[in-house]
Amino acid sequence: MLTEKSEDKDRIIDILVHSFSANKSVRTLCGDDEKRRRLLMEYAYNYCGAFGKVYLSNDRDACALVLFPDRKRTTLKTVFWDIKLLAKVVSLPKLFRVMRREAAINKFHPIHPIYYIWFLGVAPQAQGSGKGSELMDKMLADARLMARPVYLETSTAANLPFYRRHGLEVFHELALDYRIYMLNNRKDKGADY
Repeated sequence: MLTEKSEDKDRIIDILVHSFSANKSVRTLCGDDEKRRRLLMEYAYNYCGAFGKVYLSNDRDACALVLFPDRKRTTLKTVFWDIKLLAKVVSLPKLFRVMRREAAINKFHPIHPIYYIWFLGVAPQAQGSGKGSELMDKMLADARLMARPVYLETSTAANLPFYRRHGLEVFHELALDYRIYMLNNRKDKGADY
């Protein structure tokens, strides 16, 4: 289920590109451009491979990217990834908008280590088959073993019942051009100030 195999990278990115084609947050950044969406998912894959965990289900139909923000480090490689994202996905006109969005989200992340589910996707032909739930259960068990609370955001309100079934609750909503629902499996409001 947990993968470190580079040959899985293309499959994982492909699942995420198609799973997030209608996602408001991703569309705000990438529009309808599949190539830009692919570059965004590659960026997230690289970061989670370096500073988190990458999951691919045994049947290769569901995947997730988990980031441990407290482990992130700036290296020449991460600077290259950031520049590539800026040049090929974000563009300068959107940069400040993206930075404001990320700062608003990060303000509600706690100061202690978290298990941040950045992306969770199921191949379109396999959606509704329980594969996302199976993967979520594995990640929740892993987070418990690591003693890290789970955090994530979604701009898709239809996903909220799924997350609630897995013990996550909305603790804050951000109102941008669209709503971002911030969820965790803690009983508090998020950030420890």
